Amino acid sequence: MDIGFMIVIFLIGFIGSYLSGMIGIGGSIIKYPMLLYIPPLFGIAAFSAHEVSGISAVQVLFATIGGVWVYRKGGYLNKTLIGYMGISILLGSLIGSYGSRWMSESGINVIYGILALIAAVMMFIPKKNIDDQSFNQVTFNKWVATGLAFIVGIGSGIVGAAGSFLLVPIMLTVLKIPTRMTIASSLAITFISSIGSTVGKVSTGQVDLYPAVIMIIASLIASPLGAKAGKKMNTKVLQVLLAFLISATAIKIWIDIV
Repeated sequence: MDIGFMIVIFLIGFIGSYLSGMIGIGGSIIKYPMLLYIPPLFGIAAFSAHEVSGISAVQVLFATIGGVWVYRKGGYLNKTLIGYMGISILLGSLIGSYGSRWMSESGINVIYGILALIAAVMMFIPKKNIDDQSFNQVTFNKWVATGLAFIVGIGSGIVGAAGSFLLVPIMLTVLKIPTRMTIASSLAITFISSIGSTVGKVSTGQVDLYPAVIMIIASLIASPLGAKAGKKMNTKVLQVLLAFLISATAIKIWIDIV
């Protein structure tokens, strides 16, 4: 590895993980296309879709730890929601990550594009008064939460993401969870999900060790910084930022697919 390679990979990990902590996602929605398209521009590497999904899976595991640590106090973490969706998405991600070894690179990119498109559409559905309720009065349909988390887990396991970029819109629009609780709880659920994705990717030889280590280091530094910034930001700004990032990624992925 040369210094240029290390700097580019570190910056990709840092930027993605900072935004990860800020808006409650694992970061793969950002880092997947960055790893796929940026290194070749500098002539330092050209990762395959399998390698990108493997690196992303491992990185997300560590990026979410920092975010959850920052949100651990203040009632932001809904333990019931985390329990139901976390276990379900873990099972789904194990299935998806193991099955991805038999998929083509174009197939993985298509799955990623579909997930990003669904998430982008959901982010533009009006969200009324979800932030008016107090955290201790939040309720949700446990069967719906469990079923949707399992489906998200399968898709996210395939692409090496932890599914948070789709979990967040689901929690906001379907389950009606307040924004800050959504951000905090989705990071915890994403951490659980990424365990399944990481195990599947590592055991099937889809992880490139050196860039993964660089991304992990960047994640542990940047994710807590992003989470601290997110706690101070207006919830509407956070929603708009997430909608923009998901939409931009979905458009880029589909342009390349088509």
